[in-house]
Amino acid sequence: MTRLWMVRHGPTHAKTMVGWSDLPADLSDTAAIARLRDYLPDAPTISSDLIRASATADALQPRFRMPHDPNLREINFGAWELRSFKEVEAEDPHTIRAYWERPGTIAPPAGESWNMVRNRVDGAIDQLLSGPHENLIVVVHFGVILTQIQRALGIDAYAAFSHKIDNLSVTDLHIKAGHWKVDKINHIP
Repeated sequence: MTRLWMVRHGPTHAKTMVGWSDLPADLSDTAAIARLRDYLPDAPTISSDLIRASATADALQPRFRMPHDPNLREINFGAWELRSFKEVEAEDPHTIRAYWERPGTIAPPAGESWNMVRNRVDGAIDQLLSGPHENLIVVVHFGVILTQIQRALGIDAYAAFSHKIDNLSVTDLHIKAGHWKVDKINHIP
């Protein structure tokens, strides 16, 4: 059995769609980070290569830090990157609404569809699951965590988007012989 402790990185305070932009996380809430560190097991830790995830992982002071994985990055929002929903909606209301209301094959211009994100992240997680670790701490992004909630619960993407994933929260997933179980979603220690 492998247990994935999926942690969402610290907040960026951005009010726009932040995907592949390398914005730093605000890690000034040292009490929250200490509670998170105390809650998590002593386990190998991996993160996305984006600074908001990698710095959060480093703040947890793991004993064993795995190399960053770019396949664990957030959704690539392409031309929508660092823009607000309202701003993009004013230009292209049909596409942006379809992207969030019927996630699947619709992609932002020069960005990724939900199915593309899910395939990329599933591949990275499958690689991790093929290793010898019983526990893995995976410090990543909102969209990445939702892909694995979708996978674990066997739900569609729209239902996955209904889950709230706060910064510095933990989503706890168990995988045994290909069977997925969700223990906690969006747990704040």
